[in-house]
Amino acid sequence: MRMIGTGLMALCLAGCAGAGEQGPDTPPAASAEGPCRNDGLDGFVGQKASADTGAALLKASGAKTLRWGGPGMAMTMDFRPDRLTVSYDDAMVITSARCG
Repeated sequence: MRMIGTGLMALCLAGCAGAGEQGPDTPPAASAEGPCRNDGLDGFVGQKASADTGAALLKASGAKTLRWGGPGMAMTMDFRPDRLTVSYDDAMVITSARCG
């Protein structure tokens, strides 16, 4: 039991080591500009979501990947400059199209 307590204390102290030192340089923030372009995507709002519309959205945006988001669908919030996210409602009508 004593070994476990000593091991836990060592782990806690290791977590504090170097707390006052400066860490490595932070990488620059991801640029909002990437392969995907938002210009002209508003024209797709109100259209029916389909494979053909998806292909047209990819072509118009220049994105490499397309992510469809249905009503109530959970999506990650990670930013990818090469991805286009298209949301649609219960009637399969596109409500938004945005890069990221």
